[in-house]
Amino acid sequence: MKMIQALFFSLLTTALWAQKPAVRHQQPATDSLPSPTGDWQETLRQWMTDEEVEEAYSEEMMELLAEWAEAPTDLNTVTREELEQLPFLSAQQVEGIMEYVYRYGPVYSLAELQMVTQLDRDTRRLLECFVTVNQTSSAADKEHRAWPRMSDVVRDGKHQLMATAKIPFYERRGDHNGYLGYRYRHDVRYQFTYHDRVKFGLTGAQDAGEPFFSSPNGWGYDHYSYYFQLRRMGQIEALNLGMYRVQLGMGLVMNTGFHLGKLAMLQTLGRSTHTLTAHASRSTDGYLQGAAATVRLSQRWHITAFASYRPLDATLNDDGTARTLVTGGYHRTPTEMAKKHNTHETDLGLSAGWRQGTLYVNGNVVYTDFDRRLVPQKENAVYRRFAAEGRHFTNASVDYGYANSRLSVAGETAVNGAGAVAALHTVSYRVSDALTMMALHRYYDKRYTALHARSFSEGSGVQNEHGLYIGATWRPSHRWVVQGYTDYAHFEWPRYQVSLSSDAFDAQLLGRYSLKTWTFDGRLRYHLRQRDNADKTILQNRTEQRLRLGATWQPLAQWSVRTQADAVSVSFRQQSRGWMLTEQAHWQWRWLQADAHVALFRTDDYESRLYQYERSVLYDFSFPVYYGRGWRYGLMLRADIGRRLMVALKAGVTDYFDRAVISSGLQQINASSMADGLIQLRWKF
Repeated sequence: MKMIQALFFSLLTTALWAQKPAVRHQQPATDSLPSPTGDWQETLRQWMTDEEVEEAYSEEMMELLAEWAEAPTDLNTVTREELEQLPFLSAQQVEGIMEYVYRYGPVYSLAELQMVTQLDRDTRRLLECFVTVNQTSSAADKEHRAWPRMSDVVRDGKHQLMATAKIPFYERRGDHNGYLGYRYRHDVRYQFTYHDRVKFGLTGAQDAGEPFFSSPNGWGYDHYSYYFQLRRMGQIEALNLGMYRVQLGMGLVMNTGFHLGKLAMLQTLGRSTHTLTAHASRSTDGYLQGAAATVRLSQRWHITAFASYRPLDATLNDDGTARTLVTGGYHRTPTEMAKKHNTHETDLGLSAGWRQGTLYVNGNVVYTDFDRRLVPQKENAVYRRFAAEGRHFTNASVDYGYANSRLSVAGETAVNGAGAVAALHTVSYRVSDALTMMALHRYYDKRYTALHARSFSEGSGVQNEHGLYIGATWRPSHRWVVQGYTDYAHFEWPRYQVSLSSDAFDAQLLGRYSLKTWTFDGRLRYHLRQRDNADKTILQNRTEQRLRLGATWQPLAQWSVRTQADAVSVSFRQQSRGWMLTEQAHWQWRWLQADAHVALFRTDDYESRLYQYERSVLYDFSFPVYYGRGWRYGLMLRADIGRRLMVALKAGVTDYFDRAVISSGLQQINASSMADGLIQLRWKF
């Protein structure tokens, strides 16, 4: 622990020693650095904490951005709402981009982004992965072609067909006796796009162990996603039919998209957003099904409305009521299959908003109805006393904000049908070109329930929490970036494994130093949570310290190498430690791309587990967890054959040195090693 603390203060002292007077930097020389294209996934992954990876919140974000990267949006016609989908842009940065395009457009080169003073070098280079420039487009052209001709859509539209399969080179216990289907996971996707204005498609997905074209999945895949989306058609800002996701305000009443964690909050500075997006994912959780639209009534007024009716999985009580809603999406066994679509949910929502420049106010209301009454088991579970119960639920909120070149203020105040309140407010201030600070305060009443809420929190949801978050980003020079935050939360009511009122404290410091071909980075996190002791008589502190040090060498845009070291120390009832060394390499030559990785790990137990992002094929995001003793190695190859065909292959192996059996139950593998492969084909026409 003393060693970790020494490294923490050493990193901070080094950053302070490197401080220079704040000046506005625009360094064409540094922009000759290799483009980050292909590395955006790792960059965004570094903003996610281990808990967020474990909860799989990042997958939705990464899938949305993968679509942006594959089909970049034209900077000359991009809207504020579209830019707000990018989770690394703050309100000031979005406004700076919109103002530049409005005043000086059309933009002729992405190099002009250097003139947007709100964008730092790293954010600007990351943004270049998701936008492009069409020199023939302009605002006048956008208005003139508000409704494209059907002949243009048919002629210029792009078709894409993709198939992905995961092949395990091992057998689980359930593959012989227990699972209804075979052990292969696969999906197929078809999508049609016309620029960024028309999109529709169909996705069929199958998890390993689920039946395929056999009872009870007689229609083939276990899950289908279908969607139709229009953008910027006259007064219609957005229209979604089929499956879609909705984000309103800061997520206190409705957020079926991704949520932003504590590190990403330093990038967005607490920005609010109102967006509709198509649900093209293989995920079975969180989407809505029906219709949604955003209509611009005038230059200042807009309205968003949606209606949804969708099936859910639920565990039922003996009287036919629903005990819990099941979100895993697995239907591999008779028990899991019996829960499939046994409950249905209706959602109706309305949001009306006014905006004048960067000042905005929105009113939101969401109504939810189930065909079964929710009756969670509350006996002998005090922490469930205020869990959502009933058939009908109503939530309403007002979100509001203002931003200028230095100051940004945003917030949302929500109330449920019982009168319980949830409120979240943020303020960020650009002290100088080098320093930005922000604070976030949230209060979530223990009686507040919102079934579709997903927002900033230390706990597991928008309920029973009162906390304060303070963070800062400091760029003393164009080479240095230092970020850090502290977060304190109090939980008035007992929680899972916590029988009394409790507290939590979280602090993290990150530093990055960039040279022309080298980047050095490090981060240290201290996380304290309280838990019951063995007898559940008092609370004990569970402290977790995580350290990551890394170095990336990228002499050319075509290849890069990264070395990374991770360490963890967990103290709760006993001491638990772990470490991991990782090497990653990326190489690209014309139409061929290769990625290799190897990780050597050793931890005392599952408590000291470690995570590592592993690059994979398109729309497949891997965040494996490591514990025990062993190593993981793999190779991925991607070939873009001509303009139409893409083939990707990936193979990975995990060898354990401390066990002869992997996992347990139906997932048990009677071996100390497991290998798997992925194959993906994409055809554009």
